[in-house]
Amino acid sequence: MPKSTKYVAKEPDATGRIHYTAAEDAVWRDLVAQQQPHVETLAAEPFLAGQRKLNLPKDRVPQCVEVSEVLRAHTGWQVAPVPALIGFGRFFKMLSEKTFPAASFIRDRESFDYIEEPDIFHEIYGHTPLLTDARFARFSQKIGETGLTCAAADYSWLIRLYWFTVEFGLIREGGEIKALGSGLASSPGELAHSVQEPSVIRKPFDVIDILRTPYRIDINQPIYFVLDTVEQLLEAAERDLLADIKTAQALGLHDPVFPPKPEAA
Repeated sequence: MPKSTKYVAKEPDATGRIHYTAAEDAVWRDLVAQQQPHVETLAAEPFLAGQRKLNLPKDRVPQCVEVSEVLRAHTGWQVAPVPALIGFGRFFKMLSEKTFPAASFIRDRESFDYIEEPDIFHEIYGHTPLLTDARFARFSQKIGETGLTCAAADYSWLIRLYWFTVEFGLIREGGEIKALGSGLASSPGELAHSVQEPSVIRKPFDVIDILRTPYRIDINQPIYFVLDTVEQLLEAAERDLLADIKTAQALGLHDPVFPPKPEAA
């Protein structure tokens, strides 16, 4: 996540609703129109099933209160608007409480195809479909619970497990590799890249391997991890993740397969 952002959080009113302008609603509408045909072809069934349950509006930015109503009925989760950038500590606490933090702003036209920080399109369109599924909801809660018990120095290790599954995970489905992660579902470019690009490294799901794999947030991922079944996430949620982090730290990080991020001028 970037350390700063040009965007300003939008505050909800007394009813929990946020006023979005017609221009902001139009950005949502155009993002959905661009992304949905690709999602229907390349995304995995758990994500598509979540979309059907939510039935998100296509012509305006959804409200967290209306999305939360559906999530509560399925998994007991809710969505709460937050500023664009929150720390790992707050993030883990919210997940542990079955609350997904959703940045309240939506990207501008200048950043239509790529935005480094998460916006409401990524949060709602990308994340909430999987949170209608009890398996993904439980895994996300376990990440939060583990984050509350580990040292701050371990945050960057733990978050890799979330990054390579909930955000950028792949899964085998019907003999094909499909996109599962929320970052893929909401990305115009990386969705196809993740499942179709020949140069991409697609590795079998392995918790220790994931914890040792560095990543950059500002490029298409060169490495993805592929689940054989969603149940592998449930098995991971029952592991002693603190012990797994210690094992990964003892083994050390893998050498990155991407160039270092250029220094800002």
